[in-house]
Parts: sequence; structure tokens; C-alpha cells
Amino acid sequence: MIPNSINRRKFAQLSIAAGVSPFIPYGHSKSNVNGKLLIIGGAEDRLNERIILKKFIELSGGNQAKLKFILAASSEPSSVWSSYSNVFKSLGAKNVEPIALLSREDAYNPDVVLNLLAADGIFMTGGDQSRLMTELWETPAYQAIHQVFHLNGICIAGTSAGAAVMSRQMISQGQAPIITQKDVVSFDIGLGLVSMAIIDQHFSQRRRLTRLLSALAQRPDLLGVGIDENTGLVITLNQSIEVIGDGSVTILDGREMISNYDEIESQEKLELLGVKMHLLPSGSSYHVKAYRAEEKRIASLLDAINYLVLPGPARL
Repeated sequence: MIPNSINRRKFAQLSIAAGVSPFIPYGHSKSNVNGKLLIIGGAEDRLNERIILKKFIELSGGNQAKLKFILAASSEPSSVWSSYSNVFKSLGAKNVEPIALLSREDAYNPDVVLNLLAADGIFMTGGDQSRLMTELWETPAYQAIHQVFHLNGICIAGTSAGAAVMSRQMISQGQAPIITQKDVVSFDIGLGLVSMAIIDQHFSQRRRLTRLLSALAQRPDLLGVGIDENTGLVITLNQSIEVIGDGSVTILDGREMISNYDEIESQEKLELLGVKMHLLPSGSSYHVKAYRAEEKRIASLLDAINYLVLPGPARL
């Protein structure tokens, strides 16, 4: 067992040193702070217009922002860092730094925690989401990510595996079947920055609609959110969503769905009745308050968006 080298008192001291108040009731966010998430479906453009990466810099505060990168999901962190470092520096970012977090033991290091607490933007790269959560789950580094998101309202971005961990209920593995079947995906616990949705990435390119529907059959209380490659979903907590990049975001809402999930055996075909699907191409943008009283034709979408922008519990 790894010793908890940072107790709550030490964590509070590190928080104060980084300019973040450590005191917040469990399960609450500051009402006047709206953290931002940039959830990327993977394979984002790093060579041409680089719209999504520019957006991360913008949401983090501009070229002077302190941008921190978590490479823990990758099996080749050095090469991944070399690529991102070169791209962001070429885009004018002045303060770009990898977090020395490549093992669970690192997640207890006070220097790592202080580095996270000082971030204006945190970017989680692709790789294996289960590896990433194994290293982060219930560690001081995990607490620090929640701290700066819920209290400072910084931007947290994630691509591919980094996108999958955004949700509380995370798809850890599972192939996309040709026909929607029961229990074809396995779940694990993610970061929980998105509380009421399941995130799936590489969505259209890997034909994952059946996979996400299968996941929704297991958890009909959650939204299913599928994000295409080189596409970003920007969520501002309690406020809005925006789709940027080349592709689309698919939102599946099964909260009123009727299914045969409890009546069939594992791997058998699913019957799903009453699933609502919203397809939002790049350029789509909805502000919850501005549209709350709008016409009935978008009421179902706005209801889903209201659900999507809800903040999850602050895990401190």
C-alpha cells in the first residue's frame, strides 16, 4: 500500500500556497464559478488549423496561461509530450509544462499536487483510460484536479482516453457490436467532472453507436455522449455547450426509454424503445438560460443539455 504522504492539513497548506481556498463542502461547487471542460473525441488536428488546441489556450486564459499536461494514460509519454509541446509552443503558448505524474506514487508527491493547483488549464492526453484512473483515483492529485476545477473554474481538456475519464461512469472497455447487445461494455469510475453522462470517443469513425446504446441500456439514468474525432465538446458548467472542430456530437437520452434489459441474458439482442437522439454538428451552441423559454421544438434537447451541464460532486 502506498502511504498517504499528504494528509488533509498538508493538502490545505498546498492549496493556500497555490492561491486556492481548500474549504468547500463535499458535493458542492461555488455558485459563481463555472468550470469549463473541453472533451475531445481523439485524433485532434495538430498540423493545420488546430482549432481545438487553440480553443484550449483561449479557455485557459490565453498565451500566458499556465498549461499543465497529464501524460499518465500514454504508454509512450515522452514522445506524446514532444508532440504536444512543439504544437502548443508553435501556437504561442508561453508556459507549457508536463506534470511528473506517471505512477500512482507520483500522485501523492507534494510537488505534483502543487503544480496541478497552480494550473490555468490541464490537458489529459490519450492512451488507456483505465491506466490513467488507476494512477489518479482517490489520490491528492485527483483532489487537486477537482479543487482547481470547482473553485478556480479552470479549463480541463481531455482527448481520447482523457475524454473518457471526464465522466463519473466511464467506459473502460468494450467492442462496438454490429447489433446492439446486452453487457458488451464494462464500466469503471472516472474523474466525475461530468456527473450525469457517459462519454464515448472516436464515435463515428469507429462506429460506436451500438456500443453507446448498450451502455445506455445498463445506465438509462445517464445521457450517452458520443464525440467524433477532431471534434470538441465545450461544456461550461451550469451554462452552455458548444461543438467545435470537424465532426459532430451525438447525445442519446434514454431516461424515458423502455427496454428488455432485465429480461434477457448477457450478449442477447437489446430492444430499446423511446430513445431520444440529438445530433449536434460543429458550430452548434446552446446557452441554457437563453433558450430555457424557447419554443417546444427544442425542449427535449434543452432538457438534455440542462442535465449535461450539471456539476458533479467536488471530490475534496
